[in-house]
Amino acid sequence: MELVHPLVEAYAAKYSSPDIGLLELIQSETNSSHPHAHMLSSPVQGKMLSFLSKMIHPERILEIGSFTGYSALCLAEGLTNSGELHTIELRPEDAQTAASNFSKSNMNKQIHLHIGNAKEIIPTLPYEWDLVFIDADKTGYIDYYELIVPRLSKNGWIIADNVLFHGQVLEEPLSGKNAKAIHAFNEHVLADERTEQILLTIRDGLFLIKLKHS
Repeated sequence: MELVHPLVEAYAAKYSSPDIGLLELIQSETNSSHPHAHMLSSPVQGKMLSFLSKMIHPERILEIGSFTGYSALCLAEGLTNSGELHTIELRPEDAQTAASNFSKSNMNKQIHLHIGNAKEIIPTLPYEWDLVFIDADKTGYIDYYELIVPRLSKNGWIIADNVLFHGQVLEEPLSGKNAKAIHAFNEHVLADERTEQILLTIRDGLFLIKLKHS
């Protein structure tokens, strides 16, 4: 299902600041050579991630799903001078590409790449998170969320990607394991009394989630 008209997407891109340097290179190389390039965040979404990070100015960022490193570099733009970004990638080939891209960044020393199963790695990272970006296997979203919420800092934020899942969450009945998993995640977040949230219709849907404060 086409959620946003291509002309609207193009218009938004035209009037958004473009990628430059390394980010532009990663976009070009991923789109031209990766068989799953559709998984890459668009430049408009990347700029949104960068803006949110700069507004939050996080000390600790966690990313679940590195892919080729583009979104991590966007998020890293808002880090404090002493801050760190930890990103987790299951697929070794994509992790290798991300590592190569990180090595070209002047923020390389602040980015820590972990290769393996995020459900096993997250509990080993002894931090409170100021910003978390979930963009990994859709069937794992609820598990990731439950691992993260208790470890959010007081003013921490979660950003979850693909929460409209190509419009398939609107179908009745739902079909496909990923659409069902994303719909279940959206329902799970909605019912969680610990948090409040807003679902944005940017590209394939972004969920912004934060802790409630009494």
